[in-house]
Amino acid sequence: MAAASGPQDTGWAEALAAACRGEGVTSVYQAIVDTRRGSVVGYEALTRFTGASTDPEQWFAAARRHGCAAELEAVALRSALIERANLPANCFLTVNVSPDLLASAPVRAVWLDEGDLDGLIVELTEQVPIESYLSLEPDLNQLRAAGALIAVDDAGAGYAGLRHLLSLRPALIKVDRALVQGVDRDAAKLALIEMLGAFAGRVDAWLLAEGVETVGELDTLAALGVPLVQGYLLGRPGPAWAQVDVDVAVRLAATHPPQQTRSVRDVLEAVPTVATVEEAVAGFAANPDLHTLVLIDPDHRPVAVLDAGSVRLGVFSPGLKVNLDTPLTDALLRSMTRDAGVRFEPVLVTDNAGRYTGVARMERMVSAVSAAAETTPG
Repeated sequence: MAAASGPQDTGWAEALAAACRGEGVTSVYQAIVDTRRGSVVGYEALTRFTGASTDPEQWFAAARRHGCAAELEAVALRSALIERANLPANCFLTVNVSPDLLASAPVRAVWLDEGDLDGLIVELTEQVPIESYLSLEPDLNQLRAAGALIAVDDAGAGYAGLRHLLSLRPALIKVDRALVQGVDRDAAKLALIEMLGAFAGRVDAWLLAEGVETVGELDTLAALGVPLVQGYLLGRPGPAWAQVDVDVAVRLAATHPPQQTRSVRDVLEAVPTVATVEEAVAGFAANPDLHTLVLIDPDHRPVAVLDAGSVRLGVFSPGLKVNLDTPLTDALLRSMTRDAGVRFEPVLVTDNAGRYTGVARMERMVSAVSAAAETTPG
């Protein structure tokens, strides 16, 4: 096999030194598209280099050999985040990070300088194997506390990918492009993506199919109900912030999954929020007719459902959280597997950024599912 283009290893030192100063390092952005509406909902930032080689993988591999991997990834992250302030409304931005570099000082400094990470998705790549998931928790928890979500790349690519899903419980699961290619002609790939979609629904994660290049692949994924897609057919990496091709958008908007199911969004109910338990005590005391409050954290993420009794005793448990678009049947199934003492508590509902939007009560979910079953043709 021919060697990859680029300088000999002895010539990398100078090139890497320049790149770590930010010279010749830029970012392009590839659109991520919602299959239901045919609109762009996010972008992935991809690093580009000039000079020694144009292949990013060569640069990051050389940086590891020369002991400056963390510095180069930090420069790549800063490049990706330059345009973040101008990100279109209701869109997220994904950036790639090697798991073993999360705890490095240069990468930590990027998050610290950025501050609020709301709308940012940190995608853990597979440059090197993850030796210890436990060691990642402090940095992942800090990222989540700052508002970021976590994504896992190459789901379905093998045993390691499945371990990532089980250990990290990400908010975004990216389907390996090897599974996407030719999915319209391969029943086994179709079944595996369907299985990953079911898993994503159970843990309230988005499923994103990357590497979509043909109309057949796009139609199959949309019909399967995969919510997010990315690939050359939808748009090549380029300057910020390109929109999806009109013809593709229209095609997606006209495509519907074979079985439309009702979601938690259909039974959403507003319940007042409090920031502290002390506020809840005062709220229940001031209004005897008030039955429920929701405790939220400083980032407006729900923590627990509170009632007067639990607040008085000071005993309450983290509530079950589901996404707005979680199918009602899935939400009900997860609700019924809770401990008996909390099984019939309202379910906390969040938007795609994990922020509180309301609650879904068990009785309304049951009624909605029953009504849908009665109107379904037999």
